[in-house]
Amino acid sequence: MAYLPMMPQRFSSGMMRMAWRRFNQSAAPLGRLGSLEVRLARSGDEVKQAQRLRYRIFYEEMSAVANVRATFFGRDADPYDKFCDHLLVLDHDVVGAPEIVGTYRLLRQEIAEKKKGFYSAGEFQIGSLIARHAQRSFLELGRSCVLKPYRTKRTVELLWHGIWSYVRQHNIDVMIGCASLEGTDPRRLAPLLSFLRSYAPSPEEWRVQALPGRGVPLEGLNPRDPVSGIAVLRELPPLMKGYLRLGAYICEEAVVDWQFGTTDVFIVLPIERINTRYINYYGPDATRHAA
Repeated sequence: MAYLPMMPQRFSSGMMRMAWRRFNQSAAPLGRLGSLEVRLARSGDEVKQAQRLRYRIFYEEMSAVANVRATFFGRDADPYDKFCDHLLVLDHDVVGAPEIVGTYRLLRQEIAEKKKGFYSAGEFQIGSLIARHAQRSFLELGRSCVLKPYRTKRTVELLWHGIWSYVRQHNIDVMIGCASLEGTDPRRLAPLLSFLRSYAPSPEEWRVQALPGRGVPLEGLNPRDPVSGIAVLRELPPLMKGYLRLGAYICEEAVVDWQFGTTDVFIVLPIERINTRYINYYGPDATRHAA
């Protein structure tokens, strides 16, 4: 998490200064748009607030099934939260204190390899992908959600501005992660899944398959009634639309996540694939909404 740990007194003053500089860099705002600010979580308490937001959306608004612990604390939490960075969007116009209205969980490859691996490895065979691109640095995106009144272009734009800032700071080469559609019946979601597969198919070098026995081939999902691309785009979650606009690949299988009540597809976005229009819009060094 992006907060400064308690350090023993035996640390030298030089080590303290280095740690404080790293803390200041992680705590600095990554962007501002009106009353909204995007930055990393600065404390364990802010991470808990993000977990409460996730619980509110995943479990109370959507169809996730909470265990006893999640229900008791009212938080969506797992072991990965302890070593991920948590990107936050805060509204400073809320009376009292800034409110966390959006969040994204970020896990860099160097951290994943020292800890529990990537979260998405619980659904997809990503080891072969990383091995094929051993010289590249991967970043996993996950646990994204935005409070309903804030599901607007401005909030999504600020989230992507924060991610782009983070990517530039850490020299990331490839972004990966699971993107979710609400519902656990792939046949009902066939128009959306078929559109994703045809719109952004992944080439062999970036292809990822589901874990054995869990995959639903997107190519085999043929909608009974043809649906226009425009109609499908209207139904896609805003963050998934963002992936497509940036140039992400959609891998060839989906996985049903029964706990969260979703059907997940795997997203791969090499940095060189990002549409230059968006790089120019946000700025090569993410300066458009600089705080």
